Amino acid sequence: MTLPVKVLGRPLALPAWVLSAAIALTLIVAMGSAGEMAASREKQKQITAIQSTIELQRLGLSGVIARFQHVPFTVAQYPEVAALLHNTKDKALTQKLNAHLQEVNERVGSEALYLMDTTGLTLASSNWSEPYTFVGDNYSYRLYFKDAMERREVGPKSAAEDGSGLYYAVGSSTGVPGLFISTPVREDGRTIGVLAIKVSLQEIEMAWRRAGEPISLVDQHGVIFLSSMEPWLYTATHPLSPVEQRFIDENNQFGKDKRIEPAPWKVLPVAGESSYETVANLDGKARHFLTLSEPLNQSPWSLVVMTDLSPVANARRLAWALTGLVGAVLLLIAKIWQLRERRYAEQRNASQELERQVHMRTQELRESHAFRKAMGDSLLVGLRASALDGTIIFVNPAMCDMSGFSADELIGSKPPHPYWHPDDLEKHWKDSRAVLNGEAAMTGFESRIRHSAGHDVHTMVYTAPLIDADGKHNGWISSVVNITEQKKAEELQRLQTAKMQRAGRLASMGEMASTLAHELSQPLMAMVSFAGAARAYTETGNQELTLETLGEINGQALRAADIVRRIRGFVQQQTPGFQDCTVNEVVSNVIALLRPEIRHQRATVVTRLSLFPPVIQADRILLEQVVLNLIVNALQSMPDKTPVENIVEVETGEIDNRVFIRVSDRGPGIADDLAQQLFEPFFTTKPEGLGLGLNICRTTVESHRGRLVYENRPGGGAIFSVYLPLEPLKP
Repeated sequence: MTLPVKVLGRPLALPAWVLSAAIALTLIVAMGSAGEMAASREKQKQITAIQSTIELQRLGLSGVIARFQHVPFTVAQYPEVAALLHNTKDKALTQKLNAHLQEVNERVGSEALYLMDTTGLTLASSNWSEPYTFVGDNYSYRLYFKDAMERREVGPKSAAEDGSGLYYAVGSSTGVPGLFISTPVREDGRTIGVLAIKVSLQEIEMAWRRAGEPISLVDQHGVIFLSSMEPWLYTATHPLSPVEQRFIDENNQFGKDKRIEPAPWKVLPVAGESSYETVANLDGKARHFLTLSEPLNQSPWSLVVMTDLSPVANARRLAWALTGLVGAVLLLIAKIWQLRERRYAEQRNASQELERQVHMRTQELRESHAFRKAMGDSLLVGLRASALDGTIIFVNPAMCDMSGFSADELIGSKPPHPYWHPDDLEKHWKDSRAVLNGEAAMTGFESRIRHSAGHDVHTMVYTAPLIDADGKHNGWISSVVNITEQKKAEELQRLQTAKMQRAGRLASMGEMASTLAHELSQPLMAMVSFAGAARAYTETGNQELTLETLGEINGQALRAADIVRRIRGFVQQQTPGFQDCTVNEVVSNVIALLRPEIRHQRATVVTRLSLFPPVIQADRILLEQVVLNLIVNALQSMPDKTPVENIVEVETGEIDNRVFIRVSDRGPGIADDLAQQLFEPFFTTKPEGLGLGLNICRTTVESHRGRLVYENRPGGGAIFSVYLPLEPLKP
């Protein structure tokens, strides 16, 4: 069979096999070109993804180094460090520095913090009390010790700029690997010792392992010392030279006599590209990876990230299949060329029907899109959709209004996003990683963002997976709620509570005003009497009695000043905040302040204070107000008692990891019908009371994470108990 083809305007008959062969040859060339183009595009996507991963991990590692690199330099400035280096036999000074290093180590969250002299001998360490303590060990062979001794400049900046003082090794005492950061201890321009800190990178390594893809950290010799693939640890990316192996052995970097074998992979470099292909044996199977290596900022190390190359091969095969399909269609067209005219009418009708269906489907899609857009635009809650790598792919108008940025400015941006608050970047990165890893709490999390106009916006973010029509997880959808006004309301509530607390203090002081005036009148009258006597002794020339009388006047003035000082300190609106104190100090200060009231009530306060009260963190002024209100209430509950019966008992102690202050009286107790209203605001049984005392007391105790409870005392009276936790308040 021949087919007519026009050449220079004249018909030319060609055999069908010639045309088919031409189409087949064209198809083969097209398939090869399309496959390589698709593979190249997919490979470039993977390189971009690897670069993002490297940047993210680089920031994480740099953050860890930056977090701890200042600690040795700061601790080296303490006077005890230089003092111990000058007097290494001083056991008391050694113990004091051990305790201080232990406290700093626990506070910063490092593995160990220790001091060495110029010979490398460890004099003091944070793990001084543990079986594997560093004290007494000599680390002069460690590279971080040598770097610190040879460093000309001192300070955290020099160590961070050139990477000196950074050293990763397996601990010779503990067998636990870690990052060592060192700094020299200088005095008068000379080095007298070395301070070093050991930091664990296990959390970063575990996070890498959860990521699935191979991620490794390689030192300057090519040794893998941190990796998501455990079998690759302490192998080298290339065969080590005898010099490099000897260097590792001399520094005992990875354990005694540890031989570094080549990593179980084969590198296939690609000419003209920064990336390269790697063939690794995992779980008994050979897998091809696309690999990229980048140096880590401010260190001699490199990050090596790999990703599976199978998507590249899949893209190539898909392009071949599509191109083959197109070629098959062309061949089919060649076969049915003669039938084209006969079937033209039928095809035209089919085309019209297809266009009608396409038009209907397009209209349905438009209406569906318009409906979803109208719903998103009408919401007052911000909506933000992001891809699996954190790239924003959708925002609604509420989100734009909340951040001050337009949709064009937000869509397509990757972390860090333009609305991230510059003071909360570390928290934003942490929240972003949690969202991308599917670890965001279902109950949401708070996030402070910076509006483009410059003001802060407080938000609550709730995140859920974004699932497509095929059930595939392809991103995340977040609801962002503006809680700025709620934050303002909470702050207003806090100020109102502070005002109520001050009102309670003023009310308590008002009840004692007359008694305090009487108490002040005594030293003032005594001062007047002593002044008259001093004048008389002066006229008679009795100098000894004059000086003695002046001393009495001074004592009475100090007594009056002490009373005024206690009153002013108690009525102050601004409190010093949380500080170290004991419940015994609080009780003693309140009883000293209430001595005039106790005498006025003809009462006796019996105290049973703990012999060894633990130190707690509390607002001492507010806690004193609570105890004062409870003791005053106890004194006023026994107006008809005789002085023998008018007894208030105050007890302190410790129970169930809590300290307590217990105030009991011998009054009528609390009636059952009043028990439910006892702590309500403005409820009082006193004719002239405000009804704020117990309510403020309970609010104050709860702000200290404690409890205020009461019970009736057997034999008559009431017992009020304040329970406070021993654990310090977290910032």
